[in-house]
Amino acid sequence: MRQLYLFFLALVALPALVSRAETAVAQTDWQFGVIEAYDAPQAAASLGVGWTRIKFQWADVQAAGPESWTPKVSDAQIEAELAAGRMVVGLLIGIPDWARDPNRLPQGLWLPPNDPGNTWAEFVRTAVARYAGRIDHWIIWNEPDIDIDAIAHTWDGNVDDFYQLQRTAYLVAKETNPDAIIHLAAFTYWADVYAGREQYMARLLDRILADPAAYRHNHYFDVATAHLYFQPNQIYDLVTLFRDIMAQRGLDKPLWLVETNAPPHDDPSWRVPNWTLSVTVNEQAAFMPQAVAAALAAGAQRIGVYKLIDTPDDRAANPEPFGLLRLDGSRRPAFITYQVAIRMLGGATEATRERWNEVGQIRVTQADRTTTVLFARLPLPQRAQVTAVASEALLIDMWGSARRITAVDGVFTVELQPALCTQPIGDYCMIGGTTYYLVQARDGSAPPVDPPPPASPPAIVTATVAPTATAAPTATPPPTSTATTTPPVLAAAPPTGVAPMAVAPTGVAPTGLAPMAVAPTATPPTAALTRAPQTVAGQTGLLLLGAGVLSALVLGLLWRRMAPRP
Repeated sequence: MRQLYLFFLALVALPALVSRAETAVAQTDWQFGVIEAYDAPQAAASLGVGWTRIKFQWADVQAAGPESWTPKVSDAQIEAELAAGRMVVGLLIGIPDWARDPNRLPQGLWLPPNDPGNTWAEFVRTAVARYAGRIDHWIIWNEPDIDIDAIAHTWDGNVDDFYQLQRTAYLVAKETNPDAIIHLAAFTYWADVYAGREQYMARLLDRILADPAAYRHNHYFDVATAHLYFQPNQIYDLVTLFRDIMAQRGLDKPLWLVETNAPPHDDPSWRVPNWTLSVTVNEQAAFMPQAVAAALAAGAQRIGVYKLIDTPDDRAANPEPFGLLRLDGSRRPAFITYQVAIRMLGGATEATRERWNEVGQIRVTQADRTTTVLFARLPLPQRAQVTAVASEALLIDMWGSARRITAVDGVFTVELQPALCTQPIGDYCMIGGTTYYLVQARDGSAPPVDPPPPASPPAIVTATVAPTATAAPTATPPPTSTATTTPPVLAAAPPTGVAPMAVAPTGVAPTGLAPMAVAPTATPPTAALTRAPQTVAGQTGLLLLGAGVLSALVLGLLWRRMAPRP
């Protein structure tokens, strides 16, 4: 009986201890996402991301005709994402051969949305109805601004045709699911710069504004979308530009940076001989916090990294490795730095770029603290000074190592490691050096060690519509005349965007980000960007081991007390 009692106690106590340990590191943040989380869901949970994107390529989903439905991501995978606390965003794109007209557009695109001959409307209706309540955010197409002769080209129509694609999708989706949130496609910026023309986003919005019914339907989109890569400086400039393009036309919509990354060329598992912009694996790691902070400062509402894990199809689709995880599930350093960035910058309510010369300095405001992101932008050591609101702060590097520092004469001074600078852009390095987070309590008390409390997602203004049949236009009215938006001058262009591919799932064992161990000393940091990161892999294993040891001690004490005395 005594042995059975102890065995039962072990079964009860150990899972409870393990559950508490895992729960402590499983918090998600709605602001941060990763593309195709379903390919490695446990790793996505370890990151702490709060949303993901799934592509529904029409040519695959309904390859056999309008009655078929064969997505590459199963209902079970979608349910698993939702159960893990990750919101799912759907991407609708592509045209199957049976639905393509002689102009390579969806058959019947200009027919009324409720006409069965409008194949695009029928596809959107089926998708939105099938996943209503599970997937309510829908992005309509991807990078239509890329020209027909480019490798990532996706759209064969003109701006007027795309206006009709967007309009149809919006009206159908809102009629089918009033809770649907419709996103505008992301644009590359560079396709128009190379072609010497006005930005596609500006031309499309002008076409939408020329529609007298557009204002009754929230101008046919609820959220704007961006895909920006490689340059933290460019991320800030172009998120600002896209928001300005909307503001100049009287539109106030949230903007999501759905895709960002800086894929490396020197990863041993996937070396890139003909890279466009030089990025090492350690520079990719530094890019993550710098890009996130820059996007927040420019006003991006949500930020996502493309993508979670390399897949077998990627070498044919992508010139460089975009995964935070390698094909074998091992972590690139960028996985760790994105994980730490989510922990440090979660719950952001405001962000301001305070300095942008030889030092990058971005202050992020959270409920109970301010977190100042700091890094050198030159291949030389730099010094940053941050105004103190408390006598003591935490200084945490991008790998998660923390120490306390003390203010002197009302200022915190931080010595910054030089940037590797394998790719200069103008007068500065494309990607800065080791990134630091300086954390102060807003009320002047001791610096908080726990992750910041989450902020609530802001409401998205939408319009619920019930479209009525309208005749297909015989002639498309030209867009109204507006001033051309002047783009910011940028020193170098990244390659055009790469369309992601849906692939079969792969599992990765989870590891958690353990609570920060804070060193009491105030010695300057010595970790250069070139050092091997102090990974957080294995923390969950240590927690499990500790739980096991604690259980053994408890059981031993119980046995000793219950054993018969001589």
